[in-house]
This record gives sequence, structure tokens and C-alpha cells, in this order.
Amino acid sequence: MINVLIIEDDIELAQLLKTRLYRDNIDLTIATTPLDGLSLFQTRTFDLLVLDLSLPQMDGIEICRLIRQESTIPIIISSARSDIRDKMMGFSRGADDYLPKPYDPQELIFRIDAILRRLHPAMAKKATPFIVDDERHEISKNGSVLRLTQAEYDIVAYMLKKDRFAISREELLMNIGSIKYESSLKSIDVIMGRVRQKIGDDTKNPQFILSVRGVGYKFVNE
Repeated sequence: MINVLIIEDDIELAQLLKTRLYRDNIDLTIATTPLDGLSLFQTRTFDLLVLDLSLPQMDGIEICRLIRQESTIPIIISSARSDIRDKMMGFSRGADDYLPKPYDPQELIFRIDAILRRLHPAMAKKATPFIVDDERHEISKNGSVLRLTQAEYDIVAYMLKKDRFAISREELLMNIGSIKYESSLKSIDVIMGRVRQKIGDDTKNPQFILSVRGVGYKFVNE
């Protein structure tokens, strides 16, 4: 398990990240104030620090400077402050990466993995087969872009973001606009069958899209 400390005063965001990152073998310890964060840093061992800038008591740039004086721990700044001067100050005080808010938790996972893979190859988590590129509107499997319809793309992207969570057919119909025209829940099964064929999933012994009895489906991205 990778141990990460986050100093973040947005408790709702921190809890959301904790739940999501745990599914990728990352244990997130939350500190909502700078003093709590510094105390945790001095008494426990962490593999990486995620640091907000706009905090009570002390600015995140100062926290970054103090921690860098004592440790070489990787630091990812996560902030809504987009001024180039904040980014410059963050990197000059020892940050390894700067992630603008808002962001998808999956992007934070990618960045954590990239830093740890570079610094400590043995700690990096296993690469996942499927990657969603929202900007290019593409989903790739092991580096090859999949040829998907709009409905198929939306389903796979939605399920990947809820990796390993059971998802009902009703949930898919309610949350994916491109399939709301479908007349029955059974049509979801038809689309899912097409998706399985396109991603190379064995319909008799599926590896990625698993049926959940009485619920619907779940996507396992490993």
C-alpha cells in the first residue's frame, strides 16, 4: 500500500479522494490544517505529499519550503490558484508537480504513479490496460485506441471512473445522455455485448466487464 499525506482544508474533496485512491492501493491520510499536516509528517512515514496552497494558518508555499528543508519526499501541489507566479514559487520551493483544480481523481493517481515510478520503480502500481483521454475523446487499451460509438464511449468512460464498483442498468440510463433514447433496460445488455467484443473481452469468461447478479455490471481495469 502506498502511503500519501494530503493537506487539504476541503474535507469533502479530501474524503472523495481517499475513497477513490484506496481502490488503487493508495492509503490517503488527511490533514485539514497546516499544523496538523506538519505534525503528521514529523511523526509518520509517507511516500508522497499532496499539498493545497490556500490554507488557514499558513500558506501552502511556506509548508512546501519547510518540508523540503527536512525531506526529499515527492510533493504534488493541488490548487485552484492558477497564477504562473504561484506555480513558479511552488516549484522553486521544491514541489515536484502542480495539479490545477478541479481535476479528476484518476489524474492524481496517474501523477502519483508517474512520480513514484521514476523515483522508486518498485513502488509504482501496475499500469492499467484502459485509459480515458477526455480531451481527445478517446479510450485506449494497452496503447491502442478503441473504435467506439458515442454510446459505447460514454458507457466505458463512466464505468472506468467507477472502476470495480457495481453499476446498475438504471444508473447508466440516468447518467448517460447518449443512451437515454433506448427503450428498455435490455438494450443496455445489447450495447454491453458490443463493447465486450470491441475491447476483446471473452463473453463466456469476461475479464474486464463483469456481470453482477441482480444489479448490473462492473468494470475491472486490471
